Parts: sequence; C-alpha cells; structure tokens
Amino acid sequence: MDLVNLVRASIFCAMAIAMGYSLMMVPNIELITVTIFLSGVTLNLWWGALVGLIAMGIYSGLNPLGSGLSFPPLFIAQVIGMSLCGAIGGIFKPFFFVKKYNLSKFVLLGFMGFLVTFIYDVLTLISYPLFTGLGFVGIIASLIKGLGFTLLHEISNIFIFLITVPRVIQFIKK
Repeated sequence: MDLVNLVRASIFCAMAIAMGYSLMMVPNIELITVTIFLSGVTLNLWWGALVGLIAMGIYSGLNPLGSGLSFPPLFIAQVIGMSLCGAIGGIFKPFFFVKKYNLSKFVLLGFMGFLVTFIYDVLTLISYPLFTGLGFVGIIASLIKGLGFTLLHEISNIFIFLITVPRVIQFIKK
C-alpha cells in the first residue's frame, strides 16, 4: 500500500465529511460528491472508491440530523453511490487531469457531475421501495415523488463540478 496515497485518501475523506457538514442545512446543495469525484481523478479508481465508501459511511452514519444507519438499505445505497462516484472519477482521470480545459472537456465534466449525482439519487430513492417490498409501482412513485429535489441536486452539481474541478486540478498540476 502506497503511504502517500493513503495520506491523500485520508485528507480527501476528511474534506468530504467536512464539506458535507458545512452545507448540511441546505437541501440538496452539497460538496461531498465533487470532493469524492476529485479523489478519484487525483488518485485513481480504487482509491476514489475507497474514499467514497469511507467518507459517506462516516458522514451518513454519524449525521446529527439523522443517521443513515437507522435504515440500513438507504445507508448501503448512499455508500455504494458515493463509492461509484469516486470510481467514476478514477476512470475518467485521463480526461480531467489536464492543464487546460476546452469546451468538450467542460461538456463532459458537466455530464459527469450530472451522471454521478443521478446514480446516487436513483440508488437512494429506490432503496426504500425496493427493500420494503413495494415493487415496481413503489419504485416509480418514489422516483416521481423525489423528482424536484433530484433535479435541484443534479443541476447544482453540474455547476459545482464546472466551477470546482478545473480549478482544483490546475492547482494540483502546479
């Protein structure tokens, strides 16, 4: 195990948790996703997935507004969703760990912000009906019911990714 990457992953975990708590009172505007995505872009697929797993596990499990541990399927969906976010950041590292961003990179980055948020939102929205036996109708109802918050979350993360990722990567590349 590379000690340098372990330390960097620990720093990303701490940052993701701190970013989560800093905007905890603002519904569906958050900086955890971009921090975990950046961990994957900066380190690699496996470290990004590990950062997502640990950071979301701590943030959700110890959240003072309501622990994700009170409903284990939701907690598992949150942890898997953020782990996938870090892994996707690692997969797309060659596209984003560059000195300059052109229009196509910005479009791809906005799409990545949308995609990882969409995956997370769908996993968390279907966790309740899936594990309580509400079936396909329950899953569709849950997705429709959460549509407003989901759209706000996805649109805000598109802008957060577009503003944050290029600046952080430029800073790291110096």
